[in-house]
Amino acid sequence: MMSLRNSIILAFALCITVNVIGIFIVLVTRYFDIKGSRILFLGFATPLLYGGVVMVSAYNLIYGPNGYLTNVATRFFPGIDTHWFQGALAVILVMTFSGTGSHLLFLTDSISKIDYQTIEASKQMGASTWQTFRAVVLPVLRPMVFAITILTFLGGLGALTAPLILGGENFQTISPMILTFSRTVSSRDLAATLAMFLGIMTIIMLAILNRAEKGGTYFSVSKVPVALQKQKIDNPVVNVIVHVLAWLLWLIYVIPPVLIFVFSFTNASAIARGRISLDDFTLSNYARIFTDPAAIKPFAISIAYSAVASVVVVFAMLFVARLIQRHRNTVTIWLEYLLHIPWLLPGTMIALGLLLTFSKPQPLVLGQVLSGTIALLAIGYVIEKIPFTLRMLKASYTGIPDNLEEAASLLGASDFNIFRRILLPIVLPVAAAITALNFNSLLDNYDTAIFLSHPFYQPLGIFIYNATESDTLTDTTALTFVYTVLLMIISAVVLYLVYGGSGKPTRNRGRIWGRLRGVLQRRALPTETKEAMK
Repeated sequence: MMSLRNSIILAFALCITVNVIGIFIVLVTRYFDIKGSRILFLGFATPLLYGGVVMVSAYNLIYGPNGYLTNVATRFFPGIDTHWFQGALAVILVMTFSGTGSHLLFLTDSISKIDYQTIEASKQMGASTWQTFRAVVLPVLRPMVFAITILTFLGGLGALTAPLILGGENFQTISPMILTFSRTVSSRDLAATLAMFLGIMTIIMLAILNRAEKGGTYFSVSKVPVALQKQKIDNPVVNVIVHVLAWLLWLIYVIPPVLIFVFSFTNASAIARGRISLDDFTLSNYARIFTDPAAIKPFAISIAYSAVASVVVVFAMLFVARLIQRHRNTVTIWLEYLLHIPWLLPGTMIALGLLLTFSKPQPLVLGQVLSGTIALLAIGYVIEKIPFTLRMLKASYTGIPDNLEEAASLLGASDFNIFRRILLPIVLPVAAAITALNFNSLLDNYDTAIFLSHPFYQPLGIFIYNATESDTLTDTTALTFVYTVLLMIISAVVLYLVYGGSGKPTRNRGRIWGRLRGVLQRRALPTETKEAMK
């Protein structure tokens, strides 16, 4: 019960901290006139480049018991507790910084659509900057903020990586307990019970949050909307405080990726002693990654798993999404609900369910046992990405004008030719973007891989966790920084290809961006809003 209590505490704490930090960084980069806002935005966007076990491990290798900054601090303060960055506070801090990426992606777009005339009207009526924000801006952002809050709550309730690495003995949540019990056959029934309990709690809390959210949606529109202009903070004292807080927060965001990049060119001994000189810099870590088969193996395995799962799920959902969008009946409605189950339940519950189901012969797979094979993790990855892929492709099909299909049908084209010659080329850019996003998110997956991976073919997420778990820093630990740099480069390329290099996406990227935004909104908005959006 203690672990369940910690999970609930973590979920509610993240709802507060993630929204406070996330809204603040959006305001200082997009709403208020802050000096250096573009540089601030780049720093605040670093969690989009790395996350999950990679980000948690990086923080642990920098601030943890053997971390670089901790070793530096012990040189000046020998009596300092080296385990200072463990427990509930460390878990909340890391998950807060990693969770603000949703605000940058979605809340930034929402705030850009506020009609500037409503803000001007509020000022002309004598409202202060704070009153204008509270009465005009915040209500417009409320639906998106609540949607992000629900996603944050679900992520906190089922959190595995951060409590496992940073929680220590005094702050363990329910997901690490499920993982511990699932490792032995005799206690898997207890793990299944805990997973079911977590799933029930997730559904109940999600229903409560959706019930509390029903209060309407706010819009800011006029006949001739005017683009938002950045607002100056009139009070000089408040202006200085906001600038200082923004740049201090920027430092907190930027220090880990900068140190990761520097450490990728050094050896483990230099990091362990907390002192780096020019002689410690080397390219041997990168050379080892690309020349040593043992070093490249986990990276290659992750790329293979991610590529196969991303292509398979997009290929399958291209047909399923079309079927659901084209033929609305009882069967397709229930099929859509069933395919959204992985979005509702915790990932640990789904992974454990697959492990228990396929640990004995099943007729569905011709009597084969898939537990301990390379196929089971691929199946888990595909199931994990089905809801997101289905939702995006269905939205893409819905946006195609009906007259295109009608014209092709009148010209005698069959349904298959209509799909192949007309529909598929239109949705192909979205399908490619979804494939890239799925591939990017699966590269460092740990939560599913730790349950389902083959013992001899473990992906990168498990390798990074094992390197972080060691009590001493070794050359293998140093390789994790190289892996992290490579993952950040891949993430940056994917984000550029999907969203574009500027704040204004190109033609195809704009469609993708709008549909991604719509997916998040539809997951958490009340029924009245969903019907209006339809």
